[in-house]
Amino acid sequence: MKFQARVDQILKARDSLVCVGLDPDPALLPKPLKGLSREKGLTQFLDGILSATEPHAAAYKMQLASFLSFGPMGIEVLAGLSEKIGPTRLRILDMKANDIQNSMRLVRDGVFDEFGFDALTVAPWLGWETLEPFFADSSKGVFVVAHSSNPGAPDFQEIPTPRGPLWLAIVGEVRRLSGLYGNFGAVVGATYTEAIHTARQTLGNGVPILVPGVGAQGGQLSGTVREGVDGHGRALLVNSSRSILFASDGKDWKTAAGAEAERLKVQINQLRSGLRTA
Repeated sequence: MKFQARVDQILKARDSLVCVGLDPDPALLPKPLKGLSREKGLTQFLDGILSATEPHAAAYKMQLASFLSFGPMGIEVLAGLSEKIGPTRLRILDMKANDIQNSMRLVRDGVFDEFGFDALTVAPWLGWETLEPFFADSSKGVFVVAHSSNPGAPDFQEIPTPRGPLWLAIVGEVRRLSGLYGNFGAVVGATYTEAIHTARQTLGNGVPILVPGVGAQGGQLSGTVREGVDGHGRALLVNSSRSILFASDGKDWKTAAGAEAERLKVQINQLRSGLRTA
């Protein structure tokens, strides 16, 4: 099954557009876990978050930097997450990779074959030919960073080109590659609602948009859902990390994380209920 079709299948089956960002921060782990060893604390934290959010999540996105901050042990924990999550939800590694083709081939083999992820985030700055290693297997997804959610995003992403601002030229190429291979999507930050609107108009139905920036970064949920879903009310992954992971610092941290994930799912579904056509 092509990745694009699998995304749609999972979002429909889970009736959820929620992507939980598994971005652990050593300084922010709940107080009950801080007396444990770093490995036990990290493992218990992630296991607790997974069990609490599993009923509400369609996808999980792991930020590589968060696991690097725990050292070699963090990478070992990351390596076990795909199996723990299982194939009924999307498993995305957020590393915004980009390099020459030979290096990207090695990234592909490591992320998909060794670590077992379903998709990863990439950057296109070295040229589209650097992403050719991902053309061969359409079952694995590639989310190309187009318009990020950070305040400095316009510094380069809004540079004019003959095809409009640079980020929109990227989205246009994502649409072309998705049409050819069925496994490309775009990353567009929730803090730029107009960009989400334009990206969806450009991409059409079925091409997934991964949206970071809802929650702690201040992205507007209502605009994200209204402008980001396709004509079927899907093809959108709304990522929330800190708002879910660190919803509580006390003994109720698991319950609080689950409640926040459920609240986000319900709110998204309410927003898209009047937009769905199939």
